[in-house]
Amino acid sequence: MQNALSGQREKASIHTYGEEGFAGMRRAGQLVATCLDELTERVKPGVTTQELDDFVYDFALQHDALLATLNYRGYRKASCISLNHVVCHGIPNDKPLKEGDIANIDVTFILDGWHGDSSRMYAVGQVKRAAERLMEVTYECLMRGIDAVKPGAMLGDIGHAIQSYAEAERCSVVRDFCGHGVGLAFHEPPNILHYGRPGEGLTLEPGMIFTIEPMINLGRPHVKLLNDGWTAVTRDRSLTAQYEHAVGVTEDGVEVFTLSPAGYGRP
Repeated sequence: MQNALSGQREKASIHTYGEEGFAGMRRAGQLVATCLDELTERVKPGVTTQELDDFVYDFALQHDALLATLNYRGYRKASCISLNHVVCHGIPNDKPLKEGDIANIDVTFILDGWHGDSSRMYAVGQVKRAAERLMEVTYECLMRGIDAVKPGAMLGDIGHAIQSYAEAERCSVVRDFCGHGVGLAFHEPPNILHYGRPGEGLTLEPGMIFTIEPMINLGRPHVKLLNDGWTAVTRDRSLTAQYEHAVGVTEDGVEVFTLSPAGYGRP
């Protein structure tokens, strides 16, 4: 009975949006995707993550957008930039990128109240095949998760699609972080787990908007939080990767709000 009541409360707190919300998310999502596109040529050896963060800050100002991460719970940067074994919430700094690094850049803009939220992986120069393969597997995990989204599907279907592929490719899925509802707020219910069993969890309904953002490790799934209170790293220091899209459940499937206008989304 307790689990049933908990599920009912969670369902009651989930927002569903109409065409106005979808239109707002398209505008915000495309602005973020354009910013991520323009970062592509800027991610190279010798550039600092702070320089990349400065670009994100200036881009937002130039397009009359607010930065969701800036001063969010004390966070002081315009983006999160996570390198190599950093799972998420890497804090930009003055350390230069090196040949062979892989970087996730996570950006959220607020445009007319709507939160466009997306992240991508970037290769810094020539990277090793293991890193290249990890990015390919992680991107495929994201797209398989998105393909599972449709009215009547369950949240567990998304997680299962991601987990089953990642583990078949001898990678692991991070359990400590998940996707989330998004729209007029940065984080809303429901939580979108990137692992699970098909047919379990809440039922998807038209109008739901959320992120899918699997974090996939080459090693074990365990992470730890550093003393700064933000940076999460793999415990075994194995490489990790993440891709993120914001999506909405439509009457007959799914709409992705954060696709790359330039076609740069793939690894």
